[in-house]
Amino acid sequence: MTSLRQLEYLVTVVDTGSFTRAAEQLHVTQPALSHQVRALEQSLGGPVLERLPRAVRLTPMGRAMLPHARAALADAERARCAARLASGTTAGELQVATVYSMSLGVLPPALRVWRRARPDVDVRLIEFRHADELREAMTAGEADVALGPLPSSWPGPVRELGVEEFVVVLPADGASEDDASGAVDLATLAGCAWVHYAPGNGLAELVDAACAAAGFRPRAAVRTEQTAAAPILAAAGLGPALVPANVLPARFDGRVLRPSVPVRRPLAAYTRAAPDPLTTAFIETLAEHAAV
Repeated sequence: MTSLRQLEYLVTVVDTGSFTRAAEQLHVTQPALSHQVRALEQSLGGPVLERLPRAVRLTPMGRAMLPHARAALADAERARCAARLASGTTAGELQVATVYSMSLGVLPPALRVWRRARPDVDVRLIEFRHADELREAMTAGEADVALGPLPSSWPGPVRELGVEEFVVVLPADGASEDDASGAVDLATLAGCAWVHYAPGNGLAELVDAACAAAGFRPRAAVRTEQTAAAPILAAAGLGPALVPANVLPARFDGRVLRPSVPVRRPLAAYTRAAPDPLTTAFIETLAEHAAV
């Protein structure tokens, strides 16, 4: 039977790239480490590591197993933290994975309420550019809960939180055919150079899809990694930008219009398995107070 110790030994060998360095880091002898790795391989029915003269590398079986080994170790650590938190021996930490735009617009109201209610529980934010990266991180056990676009075919629990609305930002002194209604047809902006998002940012795909639905492909005047920069650049006159409505500050100099065909993104919180009480409480706080 595979043990957590064997998984820890495997991960450490991979991370250090050496049985010798792994043994030093784990404070065990190299023969003991090698014995545990061989026992792991025997239980799996094949090798997980290839021993090279000056290095080690994962076999196909090892590559398939490694993310699950990391997830199991992360789950075990969180279980220990939860037990210590319940016993009052530690304050605790909650690891929340999300995408950049969520930490800017959606999360702050919920985090403010959470902090007031549980000042002894630290929140560690792990941020990603794309929903696919977020999903991979959760699969690998890098966080307790993920907050992001509603995932498809997720094997664990999913709590839908609401729908995020997107708006078009233009310079305050610009003109638009739909000013009176407060809405704009994206097709009327087809000839503009846009404030776009950098490749790899999930919002870049959303902008491209919304513009494609309006019958054109947006030409980029400038691309930014930062969601917060897009409305500022648009208000400065570099081009229209499509941004989450919740990222706009209360006092904003640009003109904000709704797309005549709404652009929306459903959001959710999700976990790998049934969440522990602390994570459940955080998800409930998100459901009540997140800005969606």
